[in-house]
Amino acid sequence: MVWQGTRLSTLAPRRTNRMFRVTQEIEFCYGHRLLNYEGKCRHLHGHNGKAVIVLEGNELDDRGMLIDFTDIKRKVRCWIEENLDHRMILCDQDPILPILKEQGEPLYIIPTNPTAETIAQLIYDQAKKQDLPVVEVTLWETSRSCATYSE
Repeated sequence: MVWQGTRLSTLAPRRTNRMFRVTQEIEFCYGHRLLNYEGKCRHLHGHNGKAVIVLEGNELDDRGMLIDFTDIKRKVRCWIEENLDHRMILCDQDPILPILKEQGEPLYIIPTNPTAETIAQLIYDQAKKQDLPVVEVTLWETSRSCATYSE
């Protein structure tokens, strides 16, 4: 649509497919290591990560919101804080698991290599389970490197 003074031009086509997008960033700290990998990330190490959760929909509720940011916090941020924050995220095949379990280290065990890609997918899947209209999750592993998962 074209804005002309105080009214919209009737010559411009009307946009019928509107979409609202809400984004929330969630910072957390985690550790991991990669199996079958030759680089430095084969060693146990940690990250100050940031998950960027993107939700979309074409309708707003009676409050004029796609979703309340508090709902994202309650459903996703709390899950991240309880399950991933300050934990080692490791593959269930990692040979160091028995030692870390014996020491009582906080762990989150997954069936795949804990890459940025698979952690982004993990968070995406959790948001979907909470019935959020999530369209993508980006995990920033560092300030310059990220991986995104969407369906």
